[in-house]
Amino acid sequence: MTSVTRAGHLAPYFKASSSVVSNGLKPLVVAHTPAEKVLVHPLPKTSTVESLHGSLPIQGLKARVNGRGPSHVRFAHTDISYPDFSAYRRKETQDPTARATDNVDGRQSFTYLIAGAGGVAGAYAAKSLVTHFVSSMAAAADVLALAKIEIKLSEIPEGKSVTFKWRGKPLFIRHRTANEISTEQSVPVETLRDPQHDNQRTQNPKWLVVIGVCTHLGCVPVANAGDFGGYYCPCHGSHYDASGRIRKGPAPLNLEVPPYSFVEEGLLVVG
Repeated sequence: MTSVTRAGHLAPYFKASSSVVSNGLKPLVVAHTPAEKVLVHPLPKTSTVESLHGSLPIQGLKARVNGRGPSHVRFAHTDISYPDFSAYRRKETQDPTARATDNVDGRQSFTYLIAGAGGVAGAYAAKSLVTHFVSSMAAAADVLALAKIEIKLSEIPEGKSVTFKWRGKPLFIRHRTANEISTEQSVPVETLRDPQHDNQRTQNPKWLVVIGVCTHLGCVPVANAGDFGGYYCPCHGSHYDASGRIRKGPAPLNLEVPPYSFVEEGLLVVG
């Protein structure tokens, strides 16, 4: 078989030829070989999902090959293992033929019991947490020990002022004489910078209890000194009388009277 190709004005100069030769091979014939059956045994039940890894047939089994050709393996739904959660299920729900309405009371009772126990435990934990948090903000034991002090008045002679320490502050307790009582009670209240009658500052006229901190800049006054025979602050010249009232100097207010009470005869409790 010969063919001549002409192309344009170059046709007289070119000539191409091609030939087809048979290779002598026979046509391909596909032969069907019957596959050899392979028995597949169902895998045992597994207790957890993790154990399924590596146990599926597609992963664990391989097709057998014989001399006549490859064989095929057919997988059915029974070949795949499934997890068994019977150990985690309640006894009431393990019977597949039982109705849910037959054991609903028992199942709900167990649920309510667990929920109630969890609620009680949570409430107790919250109470403990709040208690510890509030207790952490309370005063220390050494501070609470100084919150109140007891003073024996029999140890303070008449006409003297004794200094004690209460909550980190000086505390003046004065055993006043009858002359000091009459003098302080006769002072006109309208002439005072911080008007207070002597009866308003004492529970028992014989005893004056004040905090020894000057109301000007927080200095500690000197007892039994000053122009009025009470207390005198040498820092800036504030004079207090025997009732702890400011009478002269820059201090704006009288000496503070703390809370106190006479629990029994001769015993004073401050705080």
